[in-house]
Amino acid sequence: MDHRLLEIVACPVCKGKLTFDKVNQELICKLDRLAYPIKEGIPVLLEPEAREMSIEEGR
Repeated sequence: MDHRLLEIVACPVCKGKLTFDKVNQELICKLDRLAYPIKEGIPVLLEPEAREMSIEEGR
């Protein structure tokens, strides 16, 4: 994941900052507890595609 891309992408729900989870290949919004998948190197920033994270994961 290109770190320059992380500087400009935002959560489509709250417009907050996303963090990169390298292990799971996801972009994480800690505020909404949503994990957006990265498929073939492309972030899928669509709310219906996001995975809801548990409270433990969101910490």
